[in-house]
Amino acid sequence: MHRPQERPAEYADLFSLPATLVGEIIDGELHRHPRPAPRHALAASAIGMEIGNPFQRNRGGPGGWWILDEPELHLGTDILVPDLAGWRRERLPQLPETAWIEMTPDWVCEVLSPSTARMDRMIKLPLYAANGIPYCWLVDPSAKTLEAFKLRDEQWVLLASFVDDATVAAEPLALDALWAD
Repeated sequence: MHRPQERPAEYADLFSLPATLVGEIIDGELHRHPRPAPRHALAASAIGMEIGNPFQRNRGGPGGWWILDEPELHLGTDILVPDLAGWRRERLPQLPETAWIEMTPDWVCEVLSPSTARMDRMIKLPLYAANGIPYCWLVDPSAKTLEAFKLRDEQWVLLASFVDDATVAAEPLALDALWAD
């Protein structure tokens, strides 16, 4: 929601938010939205669990990644909190000691909800492209869909769409049926 501000938002403004809200700063504006609802949180957790073992822990997969839930990204003056993000360990050999990460991830995943879908698609997706993040997944738990995008020539290209219990095999990661019970 756009709110007029007297001054640009600062990092300290995030600490004044109640625990029930997630805050992000984009173009100097503080954006707030509710903490994820259970369906949203379940979708993000399921993705993290599915890709964590093969890609982060090297169990049945290639390893070589850091996969984090809701990392705080400091991309220039913007502060973003995607639902999930991943870094290839060759680019980020160790996690920083700070509460945030300044290196752009190699992959982000946004789980869409009624309170975040518009911002995720219209504000954050272009910002991820502007920062050169090579891959983005958009997951809709209500529609049981996953859209996988790749950045080409500073534009998002849809690699594939998955629905219901399809096995997700899209760059740069893969996972078993996301919506299977």
